[in-house]
Amino acid sequence: MPSKALIQKVSSLSHKKFRDELGLFVAEGDKLVEELINSSFLVQHLFVTQSSALKDYNHPGKELVDEKDMKRLSRLKTPSPSLAIVKIPDQKLNTEALKHQLSIVLDGIQDPGNLGTIIRLADWFGINTVICSTDTVDCYNPKVVQATMGAITRVSIHYYSLTELLPALPHDIPIYGTFLNGSNIYSTTLSPYGMLVMGNEGNGISKEVETLIQHRLHIPPFVRNEKGSESLNAAIATAICCSEFRRR
Repeated sequence: MPSKALIQKVSSLSHKKFRDELGLFVAEGDKLVEELINSSFLVQHLFVTQSSALKDYNHPGKELVDEKDMKRLSRLKTPSPSLAIVKIPDQKLNTEALKHQLSIVLDGIQDPGNLGTIIRLADWFGINTVICSTDTVDCYNPKVVQATMGAITRVSIHYYSLTELLPALPHDIPIYGTFLNGSNIYSTTLSPYGMLVMGNEGNGISKEVETLIQHRLHIPPFVRNEKGSESLNAAIATAICCSEFRRR
């Protein structure tokens, strides 16, 4: 049975303040937890119920709990059969390596589901690095972690002031951004490497970051009348852009 202090610790990790202080985050669900165990991430505590596929897993921090205790630990409406407390990794950004790869840059993404989906998209399209502005939602937010479906173990995620980082990058790294008045992405020549900047769900790319964009891209609508949607969901727009870069 987990102690009251441990239950409070798990509960506190729903808040960024305590995730930062303790250097820990929570993950739930057999598939996600198993991926974390088998990755470079350090799983400190592992709670499993009898119904978990991980109940026989040999892990030093494993504790078997009943359904009632898992409900006390879990932040989900329907608790998963496994929950892990995981150490936040210390990841360093190699700016020289960015010369030879496509990276996603997120400017002010606020929705946890969007960020988690974008990290999953990066994994799908073989993009190893996601760089977030400091006002982007925390990637170790439990909702983000769940939405990545394990991709968080394979994608390196970094937080920076974009107005400081982008100008400091090697000059031969092209910087792309999406705008309503950009060039048609389907007919524009795209580099196989560079930085793809995606903006906030409601306001797009900020004015400060916009001045640093070298190539403005636009995803044109294909509506039959003037009553089509005004914009795309941030994660969907990211998927379209990544697909176009990889398709070339």
